Amino acid sequence: MTILAQLVTSFFAASGFAVVFNAPRRSLWLCGLVGMSGWIIYYPLMTNGVDVVGATAVAAIVVGIFSQICARVYKTPVIIFNVAGIIPLVPGGIAYNAMRSFVEDNYNVGIELSARVMLLSGAIAIGLIFSEVINQLNKKYILCKKTKQQKRRHEGR
Repeated sequence: MTILAQLVTSFFAASGFAVVFNAPRRSLWLCGLVGMSGWIIYYPLMTNGVDVVGATAVAAIVVGIFSQICARVYKTPVIIFNVAGIIPLVPGGIAYNAMRSFVEDNYNVGIELSARVMLLSGAIAIGLIFSEVINQLNKKYILCKKTKQQKRRHEGR
């Protein structure tokens, strides 16, 4: 039952932020699915002993790949799905606790939590960049394949 609650919550979090970011209505449920897909990857990895930073990076790659697919199929900018999809992965609670520690003059804990926030934010950025690299390589592979097929057809005439 816990995983079902996690999935529903991540779906509504991503969809809710898509509403806040003024995403088109037809893409709201897709934004929720993209966010939920990242959480489907992140939560089991994290609970089974994978480092939180690694789990976040893998989940961000999945979010980026699904965002690319949804953007291509529905002819919508990819940023709509990326932004809404990473919302469940953003370390907002840790960032809040870091700031709270600084305000309460607990600098050692604040620095530790701030470093964790930076690592998680970097993992999200690296995951999204890596998914874009995968997309570009895929496009180049498809273009190269089409060019070779056209060359063969031209030589066959």
